[in-house]
Amino acid sequence: MNGLIVAIVIAVVALLLSLSVRVVKQYEQGVLFRLGKVQGARLPGLRLLIPVVDILHRVTLRIITLPIQSQGIITRDNVRVDVSAVAYFKVVDAVKSVVAIENVHAAIDQIAQTTLRKVVGQHTLDQTLSETDQINLDIRKILDIATVEWGVEVTLVELKDIQLPDSMKRAMARQAEAEREKRAKIINAEGESLAAAALGEASDTMMAHPLALQLRNLQTLVELGVDKNTTVVFPAPLMSTIGELGTFLARESAAASPHNGGQAGVIPVQATTPPPDRPSQVAPM
Repeated sequence: MNGLIVAIVIAVVALLLSLSVRVVKQYEQGVLFRLGKVQGARLPGLRLLIPVVDILHRVTLRIITLPIQSQGIITRDNVRVDVSAVAYFKVVDAVKSVVAIENVHAAIDQIAQTTLRKVVGQHTLDQTLSETDQINLDIRKILDIATVEWGVEVTLVELKDIQLPDSMKRAMARQAEAEREKRAKIINAEGESLAAAALGEASDTMMAHPLALQLRNLQTLVELGVDKNTTVVFPAPLMSTIGELGTFLARESAAASPHNGGQAGVIPVQATTPPPDRPSQVAPM
């Protein structure tokens, strides 16, 4: 009988200890309620409570990662995009986070989704793709204003993924291709301009020094001869020389014709047609 009483006493004492002793971890703060009234925050360590009278809520102070699910958003230029983000927040006032709002995590998740749609909807597609840093700052400022009364501080908001429609992807690809072609044509035109200027300077030099053109023609023939091909190239000056030589030979031939007295040492032969009753005669050589 005495053993049973001792066992009951031990069980009661153990139950009271379990109800009256709480351990608050280093990364937590405790919010103490006594008969439903807030008594303040409790720092980390061993905390003694009055059983049945006191209730201790432990709140983590670590930074919490909150993924913001993808939102279908219409941008200012009427393009539908799916945007997802991630937010980081931490509790800075444990009492407010327990008293001011029922579920701080669910509340921040919902307000982050609505803020994301609101901020991205105020920008065009190009701004959404290029000005992500500014969008992140705008979302964070709006969330800070809403969550300061909850004892929560939003430390960072980042857009995680932006999904575009397939038609928009193709249009952007065509735009990028056209932009690259434009740059290529501009670069080609600049190269042609520089080459034309260089050729103009070279032509001026060749006009001042005619032999320079002959040297260039010879160099071109040497370069063609390296490949061991059967192509024969006659530069323009050589063709004009051949034409002048042909003119010279024609002039000499005309000078040597009978109308101009013939060539020296050659006697022309005359042939006459004799009468029918006489034999033909040929002038002596």
